Amino acid sequence: MIKVPLTVRGAEFLKEELQRLKSVERPSVIEAIAEARSHGDLSENAEYDAAKERQAFVEGRIAELEGKLSNAVIINPAELDADGRVVFGATVDLMDLETEESVTYQIVGDDEADIKVSKVSVNSPISRALIGKEAGDVAEVVAPGGIREYEVLDVKYI
Repeated sequence: MIKVPLTVRGAEFLKEELQRLKSVERPSVIEAIAEARSHGDLSENAEYDAAKERQAFVEGRIAELEGKLSNAVIINPAELDADGRVVFGATVDLMDLETEESVTYQIVGDDEADIKVSKVSVNSPISRALIGKEAGDVAEVVAPGGIREYEVLDVKYI
């Protein structure tokens, strides 16, 4: 059984998606299948095939979410006592030492990762390089374009 690390917000997001799938998507698919069946011959019924395909996707996603949530280890960054070190859930202010640009990332689980909102997976190269570092440390990140160096400016648990 693989434990799935999630932040509190990440767990809420997955629970909301699961609820939507069960209360909106599943009934909608059942209705679409019933409607397609009413059209007669199922062997050449594209609507029926599409509805069954959608049902398989919805049921698969429900099972996936239920599995992840049942194996979740929910971590609240605000309750962490990591002595200023970068850990799962931490929000880290960094400076790219080459470009001198500042960036901020939160280290989250795979399901929560979204670079557009500055959330990076705990399994990403940058996260792996940052784990255990503290303000003032330099992390070397092996990126596709070569090695990048980031100075840790601040670590927050929010």
